[in-house]
Parts: sequence; structure tokens; C-alpha cells
Amino acid sequence: MLRLASRRDNPPTRSLAGLIGAGFLALMIGACVLTLPWTLGSTPDDGAMVPRYNEGSINDARLPPFWAPDAQRSPGGDAGAAAPRFLLGSDALGRSLFIRVLAGGGVSLTIGIAAAMLSVVIGTIYGAISGYAGGRIDALLMRVVDVLYGLPYVLLVVLLAIAADAVVGEYVSREGARAAWIDRHVAEELASKGLPADRAAVLRVLAADAVQTRLLETEALKIVPPREIAQAGRTMLDLLVLLIAIGGFSWLTMARVIRGQVMSLKNQPFVEAARAIGASRRRILIVHLLPNLVGPIIVYATLTVPQAILQESFLSFLGIGVKPPLPSWGNLAAEGLPELNPYQSNWWLLLFPCLLLGLTLLALNFVGEGLREALDPKREKR
Repeated sequence: MLRLASRRDNPPTRSLAGLIGAGFLALMIGACVLTLPWTLGSTPDDGAMVPRYNEGSINDARLPPFWAPDAQRSPGGDAGAAAPRFLLGSDALGRSLFIRVLAGGGVSLTIGIAAAMLSVVIGTIYGAISGYAGGRIDALLMRVVDVLYGLPYVLLVVLLAIAADAVVGEYVSREGARAAWIDRHVAEELASKGLPADRAAVLRVLAADAVQTRLLETEALKIVPPREIAQAGRTMLDLLVLLIAIGGFSWLTMARVIRGQVMSLKNQPFVEAARAIGASRRRILIVHLLPNLVGPIIVYATLTVPQAILQESFLSFLGIGVKPPLPSWGNLAAEGLPELNPYQSNWWLLLFPCLLLGLTLLALNFVGEGLREALDPKREKR
């Protein structure tokens, strides 16, 4: 009875900050992620269908929130004229900042959560294999982690994002394929005449006869046409590249944590019993070890999500993450930064994206700390 009463008096978590963070996080997910079908949906504008987050009029540019002290400023700058009512103001193109913040939050949260999940999967598999195998395999795998730890992480992500963007651009344009076709065609013509057909000879021919070069380019365009891709498809490719770039380098800490947990669990009596009855290594790892790693995995996954969101926002702020006009909290902050100037400070364009980003990251960290406290097996009631 005393033991049952002790468990009943000991709540799952005593972290008030964690509960507040969980509530705020649920609110942000509901407001940003669940409204993505609406904010990313199309709406008619002058006979054309445009995304709702990109809808606006230049006549409504840089209007403050309707509840702000300077909300009486009209679109043309004339005081007293009727102006549209924007909950969070409008940007330089007259688009509603409220809709763009919702869409940007949905994009940032989706990319951050997906990248964190990818990082957790890679780190869990890598760390579990390293810790359970032990010996030389463990030493080799951990040396790889040490080398990756020694490299500049942000620089690696930036280089991967830039390289992938260049590859996507080459895939779309196919200019390299057309140039290769022209070089090959000229080389074959030279070889048929018994002349040198090396790269230098091909370049001399192309430089000497501009008319023939233009004809070859026209013919190459017919044979190797540019590969058309819709804007939505290009956006999805950019987001996929960004997700892989962030998740592909965020698993190092998770791998080390899982390795340590597996090394401490694989010598426990229940693992020895499973090994004694003839269970295979794969079965021991999947059936007996991984279920005991759920607690650390959940805790570190929760702490990895804000890191991934911050990295996406940082890359988008630099212009190599989410590309405009698709919003994210990072590129919204980048667009709002120049609006702070001594002449006229449009403060709302920078305040609201940064405020929501900071509060969301803080809430995620509070949730992670609360989960770590709740799942700590050594925690005792004070």
C-alpha cells in the first residue's frame, strides 16, 4: 500500500514549464501546421490563381497592425483615409503578415520535425549497431563520428545545400547535356575528316565559326530540350534537399547517447538470458534492447527538433534555405530586418516572425526537459 501510494503521489512530471511548453507547442502546431492546406492553397487574384500566402496588393504595402498606435496610417500615407485591417500588418508587397507567419511557421515546423526524425533514425541505428557490436567495429564507427564532430557543422550543411541546389538546377536546365552533345558532334565531324578531334580542336572550331555554333545550339535544343518542372515540384525538391542537409548531419549526439545506453544494457541479465536461449543478435537488438531505449530516444528527439528548426531558420535567413515567395520564419525575419531604419521603422515585419520562432524553440526545450524528468528511472519523490 505504501508503495502504491508513493507512485500515486509522484506525478509523471513536476515541470510546470514543461506543461506550459507542451500547451504552447500544441497551439503552434494547430495554428501553423494544421492550417497549411489553407495558407498554401490557391485563391483567385485578377483572373489568376495565386497561393494565399502570396496574395496582396502593392497599395496595401507596409501597413501596421490595426491595433497598433500608428494604425491610422493609410496605404498612400494620408492620415484619416480608410485602410485595410491586418491583424499583424502587411509586408512590402501588401501581403498579410498573419497568413505568411502561419504558413512560414508550418513550413519551419514541418521541416524541423521531419529533419529531427531523420536524425533520430540515423543516430539510433548507428549508435545501436556500434554499441552492440563493440570491438573494432565500434572503434571504427566512433572514429567516423569524431571526424564529423571536428568538421564545421554549419559549413557542411551550407555546402551540401548549395551543391544540391546546383545539381537540381542542372537537372532542370540540362545545359550541360546540350553542351556535351555539341562537343561530341563537332568531334565526330573532325574525326570523319581525319583532323584532330581533341578538346582543344573542338573549342577552336566553335570559336572560329559563330554561325555554325548557333545552328548547333538550335539543333541541340531540339535533341536535348530543357526539362520543364513546375514551380511546386521545384519547391518540393528544395525542401527535400534542405531536410536531408539538416537531418544528415544532426545525428552525431544521438548516436553517442544510444551507443552508451546499448553498452550498459547489453550486459544486463535479461540480455544474457536471451543470448542463453539462442536468440540471434538481430532479435536481441530489436526485441530486447530497442524497447528499453524509448525513453532516451524520445527525450533527445524532443531536444533535436528545436535545433533543426533553428538551423532551417538560419539557412533561410542566409537565403539558401526556403526560397521566397514560400515563407518560413527565417526568410520572413530576413525580409523584416531591412525594415528597421531611422526614417520609418516597420517593426512588425521583424518582431512577429522572431517572436514566434523564439517562443517555439523555448517551448520545445521546456518539453524536452519535462520529458527527461518524467522518464528518469532514478527520479524519486521529494
